[in-house]
Amino acid sequence: MEPWIILVAIAVISDATSTYTDNYITDVYFKDRLAMAQKVFHGFAFILVAVLFLCFSGVNFAAIASTAVGVLIIAGIINGLSDIPYYKAIETSSATEVGIFFQLSPVFYLIAGFLFLHEEITPLQFLAFFMILLAPIIIILSTRKRSRKIKFRAAMYVALYLLIDVATNLVFLTTEGESLDIYQSIAFMLLGKGISSVLVTICWPKARRRWKSVMKSSKGKVLRPLTLDFALVLIYDVSYRLALASAPVVALASAACDAAAPIVIFFLGLLFTLLWPKFGREDMRRKAILAHLTATVLVVVGIVLLQF
Repeated sequence: MEPWIILVAIAVISDATSTYTDNYITDVYFKDRLAMAQKVFHGFAFILVAVLFLCFSGVNFAAIASTAVGVLIIAGIINGLSDIPYYKAIETSSATEVGIFFQLSPVFYLIAGFLFLHEEITPLQFLAFFMILLAPIIIILSTRKRSRKIKFRAAMYVALYLLIDVATNLVFLTTEGESLDIYQSIAFMLLGKGISSVLVTICWPKARRRWKSVMKSSKGKVLRPLTLDFALVLIYDVSYRLALASAPVVALASAACDAAAPIVIFFLGLLFTLLWPKFGREDMRRKAILAHLTATVLVVVGIVLLQF
């Protein structure tokens, strides 16, 4: 089996699981209020990991292009800011729904390629576009009328997150190799991501107070799921970017992740909710399960069609 395929599998499983840890921490500890405040923990952890790697990996800082480093750190800072709309989405939707909304990313690539790279869109890709777009619409319409506006806002938050994430990943791919190896590039991006996560929380008084309040009310117990969540996020960040860099074609690794993610999220949601209801926290009504399953199938088929 090709190494990049193993990396994709690791990335998908860790990302899907972290979606549920995010949802659990947001619901149980932050009570769906200013969940972004927890990023201060991730921020310090990212900075620590990045600095330790750069210090002990024998990096020759004199030989590194300062422009490339600056671009990667700025890309990481912007990528960290994408967590603001992500946590707004998590506060209002379940992990499965957010996971399906995330699969709009191929649509963004398709539109960007058409508008900016003048790429042609095949009839099958048009069909795939509408199939993927239909998935979040099914999720929104399957909820009660009074909840539809909330779900729509969650989808818009995810769309904003994806715009930022896609842009910063493109920066990473174009900068990697300019006097930096893949691991150094990841470390500098994580450093930037950590800086923005810490600064946003510290400079935002409400978020700062919310973090202190949660730490006090939980007596520090929130640090345990946060540590697990950080480990999952770190594994995803590293394995996904390594998969992008090592796959024969970048789009192949991206498509494999996109196609597998909704399937893994859907079945993990069922498994977690059945075994650990407080962790899975999914709607187990027949109507909800059917809507999520239908949306998942549409996304997977749509992503496969995009490759033709």
